[in-house]
Amino acid sequence: MINIDIDFWNKELKDKTPVEIAQWAVQLSDNYIVTTSFGIYSSVLLSTMAKIDKDIRVVWCDTLYNQPSTYEHASSLINKYNLNIVKYQSLYSKEEIDAKIGLPSLEDDNHTEFSEAVKLEPFRRALKEQNPDIWFTNIRVRQTEYRDKKDILSYSKDGILKVSPFYYCSDEDLDTYIEDNELAKNVHYFDPIKALLNRECGIHFE
Repeated sequence: MINIDIDFWNKELKDKTPVEIAQWAVQLSDNYIVTTSFGIYSSVLLSTMAKIDKDIRVVWCDTLYNQPSTYEHASSLINKYNLNIVKYQSLYSKEEIDAKIGLPSLEDDNHTEFSEAVKLEPFRRALKEQNPDIWFTNIRVRQTEYRDKKDILSYSKDGILKVSPFYYCSDEDLDTYIEDNELAKNVHYFDPIKALLNRECGIHFE
């Protein structure tokens, strides 16, 4: 576990660029991962981390319910940056999930079971097997009330240091970043767990 003064460093890093934040963090340990769902702004964090460390482990928990455009987006980024993908998915096949649970709405009693099967269990398994000291994420302020309680740096319940280099960036900031750096944007991304826009995806583990 990396022991640092979270409050101190969150203040120190607040005015730094995302690249400066990521560069600072990778000096703390060589045991780190970056997670992605290949969502709307996934190219922003992945391109940044790939430039800092071309061999960084990229953990992708595939829900099995992505749109074809997301798989195309993932393939494009994987090939462009030669990403070191470590892929996780449900212990059940999509056919088994469809037959047993289906794709429930937020109000459906099966929503919790669905979330557990397609996202939460695979993610817990990924963190346990990869066992990183540092976890780079793309969470940002204002995305949800839950995330507003976070900051650039935070600890997971297992003591992993979570680093969110783009935490204080708005959608407009990221759109500008994408345009300036000629990156791809996955505009048709669909997360089956987020039944309502801005609903937290469930991967807290705090």
